[in-house]
Amino acid sequence: MNHLSLREQTDQQIAKTRAANPDFMGAVDELLAEAKSFQRGAEAIDLAQKAPDFELPNARGELVALSDLLACGPVVVTFYRGGWCPYCNLQLQAMQTRLPELRELGASLVAISPQKPDASLSDEEKQELSFSVLSDQDAKTAASYGVAWEVPERLLSHMRDDRGLDLESINDGNASILPIPATFVLDAEGVVRWRFVDVDYRTRAEPQDIVEAVQQLSENAG
Repeated sequence: MNHLSLREQTDQQIAKTRAANPDFMGAVDELLAEAKSFQRGAEAIDLAQKAPDFELPNARGELVALSDLLACGPVVVTFYRGGWCPYCNLQLQAMQTRLPELRELGASLVAISPQKPDASLSDEEKQELSFSVLSDQDAKTAASYGVAWEVPERLLSHMRDDRGLDLESINDGNASILPIPATFVLDAEGVVRWRFVDVDYRTRAEPQDIVEAVQQLSENAG
């Protein structure tokens, strides 16, 4: 078991990528600093707001509706870029380790990316992850939550040229819109009670903070 926090794991990934491609990472630093200066993500749904409903296919093509999940209790909704993103994979794996705690508190977890359903997870990942991974191919759900981001061409060209990623194919037509990594904790009424939004895709919500936010919901309900 990896005892490092998600922040420590992502810091290691950043250092690894920076050592392998310092020029690119320097460019990423500049782009994301610029994005932050324009307050990307400032339009994300805020605390005390009702989260928009959605109905999206999971990795097996089955439709999952937020309203159905809320009927069973609080829901943690997290947006990620895709299975090709190492930071996203670290996040999903870290959330899987805390899933028993969330379920004990009566909460469910869904992760949403633009990837088409048949490619959102490998067979191995489908077996390892026991929460719903949903496909938002046109990024309309991300947009309704205020976390859809048109990726700068410099990052897109890196994905195409350096990593061989064809987002148009991966996301079935969506070649440039990705979600800002974001996590929302919703109470059973669908109201946002905690959130984490950061345009820097290398920074993610710490699972411990998410668990504590759900715990607070439980305490308030009691």
